[in-house]
Amino acid sequence: VPGPPTSSSCKVCLCPFFPVHPLKVSTCLYIIQHPAEESRVLRTVPLLTACLPRDKCKVLIGRRFGEDRYPELAAVCRNSNTLILYPGAEAANLEEVALILPSPSTIIIIDGTWSQAKDIFYKNSLFRLPKQVQLKTSISSQYVIRTQPTNTCLSTLECAAIALATMEKNDVIQETILRPLQALCSFQLQHGAQIHHSKEHLLKNGLYDKPMPKNKRKLRRMELLVNNVKI
Repeated sequence: VPGPPTSSSCKVCLCPFFPVHPLKVSTCLYIIQHPAEESRVLRTVPLLTACLPRDKCKVLIGRRFGEDRYPELAAVCRNSNTLILYPGAEAANLEEVALILPSPSTIIIIDGTWSQAKDIFYKNSLFRLPKQVQLKTSISSQYVIRTQPTNTCLSTLECAAIALATMEKNDVIQETILRPLQALCSFQLQHGAQIHHSKEHLLKNGLYDKPMPKNKRKLRRMELLVNNVKI
C-alpha cells in the first residue's frame, strides 16, 4: 500500500509495515466515514483496512444512514452484540463491557472531525440503538502530523486498534495496527512535516496563532479546553 506523498513530494511505500497476512479477529468493525475524510491526504482508515480481513472492517461513507437505504447496517445496530464507540456521559467503558459481551461482536466507529462525528451520531437514530462505549485511556495520540482537539484525542485507527485489542484480549493486535501509522508519521517528519500539537496544548501555552472564533459556542469550547473541562 503506497503511502501519501510526503511534504517534499517523495513517494513512500508502507507495505513493509503491514502484517503479512490480515489479522485474525472475531470482532467486526463498521467505520462510518464522513464524506470530507475521503479527500484528505493524511487519513488513517486506509491503513486500518489494510491490516484486517475485508469482512471484518467495512467502511460506509455518508452523513445520513436511514434504515431503508442501509438495511444491513440497521440489522447490525439492532443486534445486542453491537457497540458504538462514542464518548459521553452515557457511555460505558469498553474494557468493562468486553468482559461480559459474548463473541463475536461488532463495533461501530465514526470517522471524521469531532464536529462531523457529533453530527453523524446525533442525527442518525440508528446509532442510538447500540450500547454506547468509550475507551478508558490516557495515552496521547501518535498521529502527530494532524492536529487533535485535546491531548487525549485519538485517530480512528488508534481507537480501532485499542478497541480490537481490548475485545480480542490481545495487545499484539494494537501494536500491529499502529505500526503503519508510526511509519507514516516518521516518513512525514523526516521529509519536512511539523509535529502538530493539540489545540488544547496550543491554547494553554499561548501558541495558538489562528484568529479566535466569533461564534460564541466555539469560543466557549476553547475556554473549556484551556480550563481542563472535559467536553
